[in-house]
Amino acid sequence: MFQIINLSKKIDNFFLNDISLKLEKGDYCAVIGISGAGKSVLLELIAGLLKPDKGHIILNGIDITQAKIQKRSVGILFQDYALFPHMTAFQNIEYPLINKGLAKKDRQTLVQNIAKNFDIFNILNRKPSTLSGGEQQRVSLARTLITNPDILLLDEPLSSLDILLKNELIPLLRNINRKGQTIIHVTHAYEEVISLANKVAIIENGKLIQEGTPADVFRNPLSKFTANLSGIKNFFEVSVIKNNKNENIALIDNKIEILFLSDYNVTTGYIVIDSSDIILSDKPLKSSALNNFEGLITDIIPSTLGIEISVDIGVIIYANITATSFNKMNLKRGDKIYICFKSSSIKFYMK
Repeated sequence: MFQIINLSKKIDNFFLNDISLKLEKGDYCAVIGISGAGKSVLLELIAGLLKPDKGHIILNGIDITQAKIQKRSVGILFQDYALFPHMTAFQNIEYPLINKGLAKKDRQTLVQNIAKNFDIFNILNRKPSTLSGGEQQRVSLARTLITNPDILLLDEPLSSLDILLKNELIPLLRNINRKGQTIIHVTHAYEEVISLANKVAIIENGKLIQEGTPADVFRNPLSKFTANLSGIKNFFEVSVIKNNKNENIALIDNKIEILFLSDYNVTTGYIVIDSSDIILSDKPLKSSALNNFEGLITDIIPSTLGIEISVDIGVIIYANITATSFNKMNLKRGDKIYICFKSSSIKFYMK
């Protein structure tokens, strides 16, 4: 239904490099990356605001790479809404229909219908400056969708809204998608992805580094950025060696050795250690766990799981303990601490 193939664009020192992505009708795809990763450039290429240096954009079997914006059946909603300040909400929503040459009566019917669906019928005669952020967002969405685009592009649509407005608009976006609208949503917020998307594309430094369902991507992260998005902090790129018992050793920064279980015969990969699987003690531990380290506490932060303790063992390891355990041990920054975790608790992923 929609496909981009080897899409590339160089802008000054930035290079969006060979992006390929395929969506079916009704998919909700979240494109995630930090500022400057290339997310907005990708949207502007799809919308026709920029022309690619190479690659193709295919929509419904037609190559629209060089097509004019008006011929693409693609709607884009910008972060700042881009409403015309001198027009009423009605006139803003109506504007794309005027460009299409629809009769006044038909325009009025379409605007009133979509306004009712978006719960903005009672503000149609007001100008943008008198509207709340959520109302402006709804007007902008209505204007973008009034022409029935095949693809709806959203450029961080929730980033400037407070939590109450986000909680109003997320169900609205979900409902739009459930009616069959294909959506590509640029964001850096993990919560938005989990709430809305059935597909995820991770962009880092202009490259698509991972894609799939949210479950696949966040359970099997292939970069530190992806791991951190889902709250995984103990994510390390490792080289793999064998000890004298032919057991697998993950070597972090060529200095920290961690024993793990794996059937893969590889020399490199990634490991994830769940922070809740790490045991802390203020005394050397007598445990069956094979990974034991001594370190120094570098930080103590309250978290949703209790207390997060960061420990320097040569690399920083994060552990979560209950507030009760924390108070009992009377831990402080700079204290010596002992940590251990089982080899069976470590998840290994191939590169």
